[in-house]
Amino acid sequence: MGVKRKDFSRRAAPIWAHPEPGSRRPRLSRELIAQAALAIADREGFEAVSMRRIAENLGAATMTLYHYVRTKDDLVALMDDTIMAEALLTPEELAGGWRVALGHIARKSRDAFLRHPWALLALRGARHGPNSMRHAEQSMAAVEDAPISDDARAMLIGVVDDFVLGHVLRRNASRADEATGR
Repeated sequence: MGVKRKDFSRRAAPIWAHPEPGSRRPRLSRELIAQAALAIADREGFEAVSMRRIAENLGAATMTLYHYVRTKDDLVALMDDTIMAEALLTPEELAGGWRVALGHIARKSRDAFLRHPWALLALRGARHGPNSMRHAEQSMAAVEDAPISDDARAMLIGVVDDFVLGHVLRRNASRADEATGR
C-alpha cells in the first residue's frame, strides 16, 4: 500500500562510484582523510583509527568527515587503496623484461606493506579500489611476455604475491617478538 522502500543502491556502490562532495573550496578530501587515517594507524595501530581521531588530526568536526566518508567500510577501502597506490610502478620500472618487472612489483609491494605493518591483517576483506585494480593490471602486463600459458602467468603472479605477503607477515612477527623480548 503506502510502504516506502529505502533505496540501498547508493550504499551498495563502492565509494569510488560516488562523486566527491562539492563545495567552493573544499578543505578536506577523501585522499586527505585516508592519509590521516594511515598516519594514525602507523603511529598507534589500526585500532586507534576512528572518525573522531581523524577529525582531530585534520582540525575538522567529526560529522564533517561523514560528508566525505559515510561508513567504516568506506574508510577501510580508502585506506587500502591508498596503500595500493604506493605499490604501483612507473612505466620505466615495468620495462626490462618480465622477470625484472615482476621483481620491481614484488619489492614495491613489500616496501608498501612494511611501511604499514598493521595493514595486511587489519585491511583483510577491504573492497578493492582503483589502485588495487591498477596493481593487478600492472602485474598482468609485467608477465605478458613470459613464455608460459595465461593460466601459468596468473599462477606466477599469485606465487609472487604470496611470497611477498608471507615475507611481510614473517618480518612483522619478528619485529613484534623483538619488541616484546621474545
